Amino acid sequence: MSNGMLSRLKRGGFDEVVEKVIQGERLALDDGLSLYRSDDLTAVGYLANIVRERKNGKRTYYIINRHINYTNVCVNRCALCAFSRDPDAPDSYTMTLEEIIEAAKLVEDTPTTEIHIVGGLHPDLPLGYYTEMLSALKERYLEIHLQAFTVVEIAHMAEIARRSVTEVLQELRDAGLGSIPGGGAEIFAPRVRSIICRKKISGTQWLETARAAHQLGIRSNATMLYGHVETIEERLHHMIALREVQDETGGFMSFIPLPFHPANTRLAECAGPTGVDDLKTIAVSRLMLDNFDHIKSFWIMLGPKLAQVSLSFGADDMNGTVAEERITHAAGARTPQRLLPDEIVALIREAGRDPVRRDTVYNPVDA
Repeated sequence: MSNGMLSRLKRGGFDEVVEKVIQGERLALDDGLSLYRSDDLTAVGYLANIVRERKNGKRTYYIINRHINYTNVCVNRCALCAFSRDPDAPDSYTMTLEEIIEAAKLVEDTPTTEIHIVGGLHPDLPLGYYTEMLSALKERYLEIHLQAFTVVEIAHMAEIARRSVTEVLQELRDAGLGSIPGGGAEIFAPRVRSIICRKKISGTQWLETARAAHQLGIRSNATMLYGHVETIEERLHHMIALREVQDETGGFMSFIPLPFHPANTRLAECAGPTGVDDLKTIAVSRLMLDNFDHIKSFWIMLGPKLAQVSLSFGADDMNGTVAEERITHAAGARTPQRLLPDEIVALIREAGRDPVRRDTVYNPVDA
């Protein structure tokens, strides 16, 4: 650490935080608050980059993947969501298994290693729809990892099937499920969920479902949707709750901070986070989540340029090529539907980082 930056951090009142970061000690809630309240963004980013490089050096990961959003029908109809529809809405849709297989064919044109599948909570689809989907995809694309269904979807499947979450997870795993994404976490605080997603499973249930997956050897990511009605304290409590489960299971692969997009939602009066808030949230999450190996910068929601900058603020993963994402774009995202691998590599290299193509569980893949 340079003497100039050390003096600057001390002037910013970060003496104790700096010492903890240098020594590799865990940060407390009050440490996170002081970081969030600082107006010295570059100093906060500098600290986060220390941890980022301690864990991953200059490596920045990316994946060649394909997104499939199989239905927008959802019984929850959360205030935060612009994607979901009632079953009888004129623009609702549910893909047949044949349509899903057809959509997956794009993987044949690129060296894809992951198909990422999420959708709404459809009231009528049986568990067999999901297991047959996985089995059919796995039979056709044996070497491709299937990362599918948020823990919210899995809890919904269990309710529809009148089975335990563990039993449903076992069936999905046997059908070809490789891992689960981290969506639906939003903010765990009950106060916030009562406003933005009152029908969704509770934060406690989200964590219990993720824990059940980890205990079966099914790894997952974890997310946090920020920039709506939550407080900074509620963000930090969310991170700490994830950290505690990670202490127990070690099952989370990455943390993905997701900036809220308010357009076309029932929370359209929210301004959403600023670029400073985005970078500070990435940096603080890197500092607070000491037991997470990776912090992912989701360019679909941040935009490619800010995602590139975030690589100096704690993030070490640019996510993937994506190839068609509908959920964030329904909320007004102006980012591309996909990035080519060469575009991601160029962004990483221009940021002074070393691009590493990975598979879903962070094994390097030969380019």
